[in-house]
Amino acid sequence: MAKEKSVAVFCAASENISPGYFEAVAEVGAMLGRMGAALVYGGARFGLMEATARAAKNAGARIVGVVPDILVERDRVSTLLDEKIPCRNLSERKDIMLAKSDILVALPGGIGTLDEIFHVMAAATIGYHKKRVVLYNVNGFWDPLTDMLDRFNDDGFIRGNVPCFMPVANSIGELETLINEAINE
Repeated sequence: MAKEKSVAVFCAASENISPGYFEAVAEVGAMLGRMGAALVYGGARFGLMEATARAAKNAGARIVGVVPDILVERDRVSTLLDEKIPCRNLSERKDIMLAKSDILVALPGGIGTLDEIFHVMAAATIGYHKKRVVLYNVNGFWDPLTDMLDRFNDDGFIRGNVPCFMPVANSIGELETLINEAINE
């Protein structure tokens, strides 16, 4: 039996976000369902996390939530989960999401999303894994980050080829291509 293909998604749990971002992540969720890929995410029932999961679920995707204890304690766990993987904290959640996915995608998000991106990138640069984290650059959201990373690279602060382990998708079509490449390797 073939291993299920899975895509981890990092994104905001905030509700106070422009509607355009909710529309963009719903497209991503629907795409994952059409592709037959499972969605692995942080399991919260708010913000872009819930919007992505809802669209993926409606399109037939299996939804895997990696849920830290604090979400359970605060009653913030999504009801959309087909599988709930409990964990103690955010550090453990990142490691589980990395292990359970074929590729990772960063949708617009805040400090937590940045933490997740850098966790994956740092581990890739020193050889712990070969997985990519794709930045889905909705409305140029990630441009300031990629500019900063280009500067770090130009000044010699980053080892390795950043675009290789952190490609940027500027459209849903580019994102789908990058995901397909990763899950079909």
